Amino acid sequence: MKGGIGASWHSLVFDLPLENHKYTWPADTVSPRGSAWGGNPPLSDTKAWDQVYNHARWLGLDFIRVELDQRMYEPQRNKFDWNNDEMKVVFRILDWCQKNDADVFLQQMWGHVEWNSYPGVNPLISAPRSVSDFAQGIATLLDYLIRVKKYTCIKYFCITNEPPGGTWGSWWRNGKSSPPLTPAWKAVREKLDSMNISLPLSGPDWTDMPPFDASKIDFDKYIGAYDIHSYQGIDESKEQIVADWVKWAAAHNKPFFLTEIGNMKLGWRGTNPGPKTFAASLSNVSDIIKALNLGVDAINRWSFVNRGNLDGQWQLIRTYDFENKKYLSEIKPEKEAYYGYAMVTRFLKKYASIINVKNQKLPDGLQLAALRNTDGSFNIIILNKNPESGNISLVFEKNTFKGPLYKYQVNKESIADENFRLEPSETIKKNSFTVSLLPQSITVLSNYNLKQEDFGKMSGR
Repeated sequence: MKGGIGASWHSLVFDLPLENHKYTWPADTVSPRGSAWGGNPPLSDTKAWDQVYNHARWLGLDFIRVELDQRMYEPQRNKFDWNNDEMKVVFRILDWCQKNDADVFLQQMWGHVEWNSYPGVNPLISAPRSVSDFAQGIATLLDYLIRVKKYTCIKYFCITNEPPGGTWGSWWRNGKSSPPLTPAWKAVREKLDSMNISLPLSGPDWTDMPPFDASKIDFDKYIGAYDIHSYQGIDESKEQIVADWVKWAAAHNKPFFLTEIGNMKLGWRGTNPGPKTFAASLSNVSDIIKALNLGVDAINRWSFVNRGNLDGQWQLIRTYDFENKKYLSEIKPEKEAYYGYAMVTRFLKKYASIINVKNQKLPDGLQLAALRNTDGSFNIIILNKNPESGNISLVFEKNTFKGPLYKYQVNKESIADENFRLEPSETIKKNSFTVSLLPQSITVLSNYNLKQEDFGKMSGR
């Protein structure tokens, strides 16, 4: 892998009205910003922030999609503001990533600036009227973050979120149509190069699991990584789509990322709890196992923090009481989402190697991925989607077993126990063994013996 597994960490603070009555497009009044704002505690509540940091550390999140918009740092043309509350949130998140050696995929979600929007188009969804000014703004941002703030954790930059080009996209409009993106990639890349900023760009950031089409790829020379989003799951038909993207990226010596994954099939509008359920965890782990075995280099879940009151409860931790409209002083995990996702993040370090597993066809409902961390430790992720318990027999080839392996296992019922602790239930010391699987469960076999109070494993830690 060229990255790790993590989650989106939004930096936007304020809910700004769309004021669609001022514009001729779009005609509706529904905000397409969704839940990408307001999920962090107030800046003044440092105790709550420390809790958020500890949850990120416990989960072992090492690939973080940090999200901002141009309005935060360049509210007026060539007038930059690094000291507002939203930029301070950006710095807090990046400080944590820098300290904990987490890779940052920095994402500009949209522009949201009137000064560079098309006439009559809401600034939130407008493409930049001046691509040159757009590129200059991004270059100034990255120059400040990399050279002034000296963040080395930022590994990739994406210029816009979910633009038209996939199966859906909205945030790149000049009205009812969409201008091409390639001139913007070109302008940003050339501006960065002129300033000796080598940070690779990533794209196209299309959604939702867009089929690969080489005829649409006229921007390869401007980007250093490929990424797309998926919210409908990776079923058999979607596996070929992922394989096609991975193959293309690899042929061009570039990594391929899934920078947003989630499950909308369980419901996602309003305050729907579907995304935070254990059923969603099972679905996400299924997608992650398939993606890893297909060669995906990094995976990012939507999302780590989230108010949960806009387009579904996607949060891993609860920072906001949406019923009483206030931030919480005690930050607690959304247990089913939190522990389900921990099974793939807590034991896995970034840049792990995906191991080719030789087997007969797995029984229906079982999936498996095996990985070796950079320190040589093993992680085996096993998913049992069946409503019945099961078993799976594993054999390490001669001289490849490194033990002991510790068995961790969760399902909806075990997590619901008020005394639940994510700790080993079994120790395996031989190279051939059978693993018992609870119904609809996630199992991990790891060389790491972690107690509930231990932080997750991250690079070099």
